[in-house]
Amino acid sequence: MKAHGGDIYAPYAIEPGRSLLDLSANINPLGMPPRAKEAIVAHIGDYEAYPDTEQRSLRAAIGRWEGVAPEHVCCGSGAADLIFRLAWALRPKRALVAAPTFSEYAAAMKTVGCAVAEHPLRQDRDFDLGADFVEAVTPGTELVFVCNPNNPTGRLVERETLLALARRCRELGALLVVDECFLDFVPAAADYTMKPYLKEYDNLLILRAFTKLFAMAGLRLGYLLSAGPALKAVRACGQPWCVSTVAAVCGEAALAEPGWREKSAAFVAAERERLLRGLRELGLEVVEGAVNYLLFHSRDTALYERLLPYGILLRRCSNFTGLDEHWYRTAVRTREENERLLSALGEIKERGVEL
Repeated sequence: MKAHGGDIYAPYAIEPGRSLLDLSANINPLGMPPRAKEAIVAHIGDYEAYPDTEQRSLRAAIGRWEGVAPEHVCCGSGAADLIFRLAWALRPKRALVAAPTFSEYAAAMKTVGCAVAEHPLRQDRDFDLGADFVEAVTPGTELVFVCNPNNPTGRLVERETLLALARRCRELGALLVVDECFLDFVPAAADYTMKPYLKEYDNLLILRAFTKLFAMAGLRLGYLLSAGPALKAVRACGQPWCVSTVAAVCGEAALAEPGWREKSAAFVAAERERLLRGLRELGLEVVEGAVNYLLFHSRDTALYERLLPYGILLRRCSNFTGLDEHWYRTAVRTREENERLLSALGEIKERGVEL
């Protein structure tokens, strides 16, 4: 199984007096919206009954939020659940992903014996996905995954590239899945989302989740958007109660929080720029991402271990295809938390470690 960030449960040798700061998981530094927290308690009386298998109220709320019809929404227990349900529902023989990118696309496809081609993204191009990826979709490719912004690089994919990709996939009979789970952290998200093209391309599916923007990782709630027939197959593939009542009511309340998307995007943008400058001033090579995490290269392959006594968890990125043990990813957090990372790195550098 691929390692991910967010493992705050393992025993770590932290120096006395220090708390654990998890920078390995890319969760909104503002936390969960107040309305979502209130909804968890307010609906306690509803948790004795089975959840709504159709998620009627939740899908209607998501439809209003996204500007799509509720029938074009399929909910699941987080984005990962829906990725695996895609594999089990469609059972493709050949799929295409970028490298590096989120590992669960390939992991899910391999559970059904699907051959996964990994198209390498070039470091000298900031790992940007371009026209060569479009050309990598060849006859026989049945499913293509694109993460926008990409994880772990944080780089955006231009809409023209995605439209070219959607056209090529349609011509060759392939489905295109665009993972937009981090896109809400981009102030200009409207210029990058593929939502306006759902009806034009019935081979297009958009993946989104409540995990990142709404800091609901532990509640497990995600959804697919599509106007094509694949959505019905994915919906039929899941178990009946794939969304708990507590996740559903919390999700609806989160969507009703006024200005949460705009507030979060502005906060992250400001703190990311400060953290980016701080990391570069320490001599680290940082990929200039667009969201709430930054990928960076260090000469020190033991940086993860050096930060553990400080109570700081980074994401080691050597298990991403195309990256090695010199690559790390850090979440963008509050100013105090970001400064804690920079201070710890500064102390490590002062001890003679070449960052």
